[in-house]
Amino acid sequence: MNDFDPNTTVGRRGLILKLLDEKGQVNVHELSEQFNVSEVTIRNDLTQLEHKNLLIRARGGAIKTDKVTLDMKLSDKKVKNAKEKEAIGKRAARLIEEGDTIVLDSGTTTKEVSTHLSKFKNLTVITNALNIAGPLAELEQINVIMPGGVMRKKSLSLVGSIAQNSFKNFFCDKLFIGADGIDVNLGFSTPHLEEAALNRTMLKMAKKVILVMDSSKFKKRSLAVIGQINDVDILVTDKGITEEDKEKLLNAGVEVIITE
Repeated sequence: MNDFDPNTTVGRRGLILKLLDEKGQVNVHELSEQFNVSEVTIRNDLTQLEHKNLLIRARGGAIKTDKVTLDMKLSDKKVKNAKEKEAIGKRAARLIEEGDTIVLDSGTTTKEVSTHLSKFKNLTVITNALNIAGPLAELEQINVIMPGGVMRKKSLSLVGSIAQNSFKNFFCDKLFIGADGIDVNLGFSTPHLEEAALNRTMLKMAKKVILVMDSSKFKKRSLAVIGQINDVDILVTDKGITEEDKEKLLNAGVEVIITE
């Protein structure tokens, strides 16, 4: 729970969600004592989180909703829906053209995209992910740019104000970005506040935004919103996506590519 500052409203709410995920339910009085704030403040926190569908209010506290996605280690994410992620990464790589400058966000699905780049003779890759930059550095024909920042060990990524300011100096043809949850009405999100802030910077400097995520991420929401559906040009996912979600994405102008 070290990623959240309990002295800030956003940090406190993030910690409440983590406690909820661990225990299944939380109590207003106990939270008030733990965070040294009034019960009125805690009730307001729970109300605001309920409005975002991140929990369900109950007498004296709140209970967990399965729509909440929380921060996971990269090694834990890697084993989830591995075959789908491999297929998505392979298909997404076909969208890259010779001579492109691309950004690969940190994540297990974007990592799969990076494994299909050896065929290119002229490619520039900007990434904040250590596990992506390392293997690509061995390919002479690929120019790797890695901005600075503070390393997040859970995702092996560089984040923070240094990373954000570095990314503002770049412009790219295509951004490949993942997310922990997507709600076609509310947008796509991640549990980590600094990751979300960096991702929003990435969105601004990309000519084309390509969202890569398996269908298990749909109808799930995390604490920090990265962007809205209309920020996305192309979504690459698997056949588990529902017709309803696909239709909403198409109506929003998003090209939907479904892997076999």
